[in-house]
Amino acid sequence: MANIRRFEPRPKTLGAIGAFLGIQIKENVSDVSITGVTSNSLEVEEGDIFLALPGATTHGGAFLTSAVERGARAVLTDIAGRELFSLHAPAIPVLVVPNPRSVAGFLSSWFHDLPSSDFYLAGITGTNGKTTTAHLLHQIWQLDHVDAGLIGTVGVTIGEDHYPATRTTPESDVLQNILSVMQERHMRAVAMEVSSHALALHRVDGTHFRAVGFTNLSQDHLDFHKTMENYYQAKRELFKAEFADHAFINVDDAYGARLNDEVSIPTSTLSRTSKKAHWHYESITPQSHGYAVNIRGEGGVLIEGATHLNGEHNLDNLLLAVAIANHSGVDPLVIGNGLSRLTGAPGRLESIECGQNFTVLVDYAHTPDAVEKVLGSLRTSYVKRVIGVLGCGGDRDTSKRPLMGKALYEGCDIAIFTSDNPRSEEPEIILKEMTSIISLDAKTKVIDDRRAAIAHAVSLAQPGDVVIVLGKGHEVGQEIKGEKLPFSDQEELRRAIEGKS
Repeated sequence: MANIRRFEPRPKTLGAIGAFLGIQIKENVSDVSITGVTSNSLEVEEGDIFLALPGATTHGGAFLTSAVERGARAVLTDIAGRELFSLHAPAIPVLVVPNPRSVAGFLSSWFHDLPSSDFYLAGITGTNGKTTTAHLLHQIWQLDHVDAGLIGTVGVTIGEDHYPATRTTPESDVLQNILSVMQERHMRAVAMEVSSHALALHRVDGTHFRAVGFTNLSQDHLDFHKTMENYYQAKRELFKAEFADHAFINVDDAYGARLNDEVSIPTSTLSRTSKKAHWHYESITPQSHGYAVNIRGEGGVLIEGATHLNGEHNLDNLLLAVAIANHSGVDPLVIGNGLSRLTGAPGRLESIECGQNFTVLVDYAHTPDAVEKVLGSLRTSYVKRVIGVLGCGGDRDTSKRPLMGKALYEGCDIAIFTSDNPRSEEPEIILKEMTSIISLDAKTKVIDDRRAAIAHAVSLAQPGDVVIVLGKGHEVGQEIKGEKLPFSDQEELRRAIEGKS
């Protein structure tokens, strides 16, 4: 991610930082001016305090030399980091705390004068739907002429500027830098995706949300969380008073219903199927491209309009975005009039149009539940056959691979299994796991080369068919054996369509 910094820094003295952390600072360095906070040694600027955090494989202390050479004036770390520093004999102050990751977010937020308190910040969490919901909410604010920001999987948007992202929720110091820039540029509202990893690793500590939304919870990230209960508890953290003022929860989801029973902050329930929820659909009328909808909200609010979004899962995402937008102060008439202008996030049921006589879509679905829902949404009277291409990422939750393979097989007329980001794993092993609980037959094909798999899917397409490539969505690279190679599903599909013509 780009090093996003305020144009006008807000320096603090090292003595003030020590007082905030409860650390006594020597008098001869207490007046040292600190102008920034970063945990990335490659992004250190003159005057920064370098956060040397313990990582999964490497300790940040290993990068001390680089940080000092770039101008770091102080370091915050743990005992292990200080021991690494002693090897280099740094000539800058070293602040030591037991767990620097647990204080990094609070320190960064304090350093930037609590930027999240200066605008309406909405956090969206859940297994699927975070990106689409955040994008829809951001679009509604834009339609209401609200200066708005966006933080998530696809990138960071500040007004008219867009920056690429390396993870769904940035590291704590990066996040507070971004929020501070949004504050400096007078954003009035910001939609932000909040991942379970971010909650478990303290990335959002020190951030406060006016509203938080829960989409759903299904199997994913068990390589990190180990159990679904741990995964749920990580998500649940966001719905506490220390983080949020108000919660919006999809109670059609079983975990959402449980969450609604357990949270203590004010809550609004959402449901596509039950009119007992605070926010629900009075009516949903399928159309050739999307739905005509009547949405009933709290206080008797009625929002009428039509959406071009497809799939019942997108109705859930839309309902959550609408409810939060209304809570933030957007007039219901503005929301209703704007529904038809809302589009999905990049790589989410994204249509590829090259003059072909069949439908071509790209989607980010990379969990069993998401694959099942996306493929199910394509089963309409307008579709003859569904041809699906899917892979599973390497070095990630292996237990979901057979379930994703089964979802592809059952949801497609022709199922093509291929590579995603194999990372350090062999693609053949991943593919065997994906196909381990299904019978390979005439409707299936295993092609480990993703480019060839996409080309084969397009070659099979006939008028009225749908070709959908799943798993990578907006991504523009493929990681193989430690190397990230340029790769875009969209570009490969365009190339294959043009070659078919």
